[in-house]
Amino acid sequence: MAGHSAAVMAPAGNNPLLRAVAAISTLAGWCSAAMIVAAVAITCEMIFVRFVLNGSTIWQTEAVVYLVVAATLIGLPYVQRLRGHVNVDLIPISLPRRARKLLAIVTLTVSCAIVALMFWYGFDYWLYAWEKGWRSDTIWGVRLWIPYLALPVGFGLYLLQLIADLVAVVLNIDHPFDLEDS
Repeated sequence: MAGHSAAVMAPAGNNPLLRAVAAISTLAGWCSAAMIVAAVAITCEMIFVRFVLNGSTIWQTEAVVYLVVAATLIGLPYVQRLRGHVNVDLIPISLPRRARKLLAIVTLTVSCAIVALMFWYGFDYWLYAWEKGWRSDTIWGVRLWIPYLALPVGFGLYLLQLIADLVAVVLNIDHPFDLEDS
């Protein structure tokens, strides 16, 4: 990742669609961070209850697992907006400008297709859990449609950010792979 800083964000320019998606992705990032903070607080409370009060915990472990998984999924669009995913740019660096743009378009299109498939199956799984009234097999017995909602929401928002990135590259608002023309 030659010459990239850790705080590079996907540019939105004056495009209202890109600005709206950027705002949604930022909100998703804040929600994800809040879920991580809640998971840490619940873990601390669980440790206190178990080892200081010598009590049993019923819901804490399950809640922490669901919160961390949801934070991961719902945080996807924000990480994409920050360009925080692992990026190997050896091939894009070696390509001329037009080929680099074509590769970016193909890559983003394939990524959109894969994430759309994950969104579809995540939504289908969530809906099935909702319709069947699934509950976890623990004492807490949480209705599973609640944590499973992170699947369609997370992948749906991630898909939205990928589409915004594709639009930004096609409209020349963003450089392919965040590489300046050489």
